[in-house]
Amino acid sequence: MKIHDLAPAKGSRHKAKRIGRGMGSGHGKTSTKGHKGQKARSGGTKGPGFEGGQTTLQRRLPKRGFKNSPFKKEYAIINLADITKLAGIDVITPEVLLERKMIKDMKDGLKVLGTGDISKPLTIKAHAFSASALSKINAAGGKSEVL
Repeated sequence: MKIHDLAPAKGSRHKAKRIGRGMGSGHGKTSTKGHKGQKARSGGTKGPGFEGGQTTLQRRLPKRGFKNSPFKKEYAIINLADITKLAGIDVITPEVLLERKMIKDMKDGLKVLGTGDISKPLTIKAHAFSASALSKINAAGGKSEVL
């Protein structure tokens, strides 16, 4: 079989309806739109959410909450379990983690979370720490520095 032998299955493709091409086509004069009225006019369809003139559902429902998007902080996260896999490093910084491909990108900073245990004392520099991560780092005799 060659590429020029490929064809769609019989009956799966239909010719486009050519409207407004004369009376002999069967789709002339009103171009299958009937006579007059809103639906016969150009751009004459009701928009999504139109409810016959009644106030739309979107406008009847109350507004709730707020959007904090311009001030939202999105941290790259890492767990203590992942940090313990780094052997031979006493000071862990975001640059070291980027270099070792433990995190993909910094976004608004690095946050250390407390999943996993830490056995040896380490100095960890990050932009944010969870409460459980701080307590585990301090319990192991390490230091946590906020950048």
